[in-house]
Parts: sequence; C-alpha cells; structure tokens
Amino acid sequence: MQSDNRLFDDFVKLVNGAAGTLAGVGREAESGARSRVREWIGGLDFVSRDEFEVVKAMAVAARDENDALKARIEALEARAGASEPVGDPVPTA
Repeated sequence: MQSDNRLFDDFVKLVNGAAGTLAGVGREAESGARSRVREWIGGLDFVSRDEFEVVKAMAVAARDENDALKARIEALEARAGASEPVGDPVPTA
C-alpha cells in the first residue's frame, strides 16, 4: 500500500505543477494581449479622460460666457431703445 500512496502523491505533485504552469502561461498570455491592445489603441486618435474633462469644462465656461454676453447685449439694446435698429455701424456707400 505504501507504494500506491507514493505513486498517488507523485501524480498529485505532477498535476499541481502542471496546473501552476498553465496558470502562469495564462497570466503571461493575458499580459501580452493587454500590452498589444494598449499599443493598438495608443495609435488611434483617442483622448484621455483628463483631456475630455478639460475640454468639457471649457465648453461649459464658454457657454456661460456666451449667455452673459447675450444678456449684456440685450440690456444695452433695451437701454438704447427699440427705435434704433441694431445693425452694421458702418454705413454702406
């Protein structure tokens, strides 16, 4: 019986070693695939999240400034009166 246990123990060690090796190969393959995908995506014209957020914030600020300027123009037009049409200040010849 002792020889049967020893044979079984050796077989278990072999299977555990193979499983560990396969797990390592799987991790290495996943790492390589991630690296290749990063290189491929890096070559495309994608923007990072940080760049996107900056541009988004600038667009909001520009929109707010545009609204403020529009309100200011409307206030100036109201002060000038409706009798004077707003148009090109340079007379045409």
